[in-house]
Amino acid sequence: MIAVITGATGHVGVTLSRLLLSRGHRVRAIVRKDAEGLKGLEVEKVDGDLGNPESLARAFRGADVAFHAAARISITRADMAQVAETNVGGTRNVIAACRQAGVRRLVHFSSIEALQPEPVDSPVDEERPFVDANPASPYAISKAQAEGEVRRAMAAGLDAVILNPTAIVGPWDYKPSLLGSAILSIAGGRLPMLVDGGFDWVDVRDVAEAALAAAERAPAGSRYLVGGRWASMAELAQLVCTVTGARLPGLTCPFWIAQAWAPVSAAFSRAVGKTPLFTGYSLGVLRAYRTVSHDRASRELGYRPRDLEETIGDVCAWFEVNGYLRPNRGKAVRNRAASGGGRA
Repeated sequence: MIAVITGATGHVGVTLSRLLLSRGHRVRAIVRKDAEGLKGLEVEKVDGDLGNPESLARAFRGADVAFHAAARISITRADMAQVAETNVGGTRNVIAACRQAGVRRLVHFSSIEALQPEPVDSPVDEERPFVDANPASPYAISKAQAEGEVRRAMAAGLDAVILNPTAIVGPWDYKPSLLGSAILSIAGGRLPMLVDGGFDWVDVRDVAEAALAAAERAPAGSRYLVGGRWASMAELAQLVCTVTGARLPGLTCPFWIAQAWAPVSAAFSRAVGKTPLFTGYSLGVLRAYRTVSHDRASRELGYRPRDLEETIGDVCAWFEVNGYLRPNRGKAVRNRAASGGGRA
């Protein structure tokens, strides 16, 4: 099949492109400027922009399946307008392009953050409602609204499937992502302390596999939570330090202190031109989505997420092989890189 991918140069898009090519499919990658992650891949690169409906119509022409992976991710309120324009308005334009081009199926990447975190003591599944406008982050609100656009299009006859991944990590993280940056900070000894809390972590390769399965055999109108397993920041840091030889941060900041300090830290990061690792919004997620059910994806898509230990080993090896990490920090990562684990 001919598969067109928005966000093709992002973490999910690059990984999905590799998977599709390995299965014999043709990939049409919508790109803007930076296409480093697609270098060496036999993909058709086309110029396109979510804010330009004409460019999307041209890019989608003749495609069998569209994977909408493009999104603007932000953990600050300052980006609210741009986040909404990209994630909501862009999704609306993608839907229109699918209809105009006669695309057989749209696979839309939403997010676990589009769903209500409460009640925190109950498993999150596909029946969990969308987040409220307050106090959710602009990103979470935008993903809920974008998913609402897709659902309305489904009701009007569009063949589409929705995926809600949890916190995505893994190799081929060229930019790198916010979570990849956190792993690099831990591996590089630049994170003085951890924050009390954690995520449900999922391997980017498992997300790509779920997307392809959804394109091939999911019933139209289906929606799937795609997760891995929950691990605290302390456990994640321990895994990273084990494979890289880095020193484990010795302190864990109580959640209430981190929450009080977050506005100051975020303001300082902006002042020096850096993206903050934590804000009040991102800290809130550390206490949410403790139990995420991917039972439906397992039953209908054959979804089987890999162990978190494997994911962390592979992403650290990939970061080392590709120059993001100082080489030979740890025996485990050296062995993994030598055996080809995580190699680009």
